Amino acid sequence: MPGVVFFVKDPQARYVMVNRTLAQRCGVKAPAALLGRTAEEVFPSRFGPLYTEQDRRVLEGAHLADQLELHLYPGRQAGWCLTHKLPLRDAGGAIVGMAGISHDLPGAQSSHPAYRQLAAVDAHIRQHYARAISLAELTAIAGLSVAQLERHCKRIFQLTPRQMIHKARLGAASQLLAEETLPITEIALRCGYTDHSAFSRQFKALTGLSPSQYRETRRG
Repeated sequence: MPGVVFFVKDPQARYVMVNRTLAQRCGVKAPAALLGRTAEEVFPSRFGPLYTEQDRRVLEGAHLADQLELHLYPGRQAGWCLTHKLPLRDAGGAIVGMAGISHDLPGAQSSHPAYRQLAAVDAHIRQHYARAISLAELTAIAGLSVAQLERHCKRIFQLTPRQMIHKARLGAASQLLAEETLPITEIALRCGYTDHSAFSRQFKALTGLSPSQYRETRRG
């Protein structure tokens, strides 16, 4: 499954099982080359420590579910994925490791009966991400209840409406950071963030990097 990364780690956040996709994205020929190593030892210096810290939180009992993330793949190509991580426990409840899976965000399911309604929602978000967008606004466009909108968005786009808005904003921001020399505060405003610090927090939550770090990574 080339679009899915899977791994299991021990209590020290070292890989004990990985799939071939993860090995390929780390630039090694075989999964065995990653075993016994942490993310900090495998990924570039700007990413590894952040991934290892995330692993340590999971090993302390935290769960990650449907975490929308923007990763840099080989060749510095950016790609969206959803990440899930959970601690593994023994029969007594003690944490003995962790497992994780991250799958590339697929294309929209155009065969779904509600696709045309949700495509209009998606187009509206991509056109108006620079301003505040309410759920009421989106439900009016789709002609659906909030519950129906949430359910169909998850089925068709694999994202909640709120994640779709974040994706549109952060996607635009990542492109501006890579291609323009605008100040980060200006990029934040152009992408719907009136608070620079809120933009930086949200950007780092989805990419693992601050806006300035991301800019350096794409240009370095």
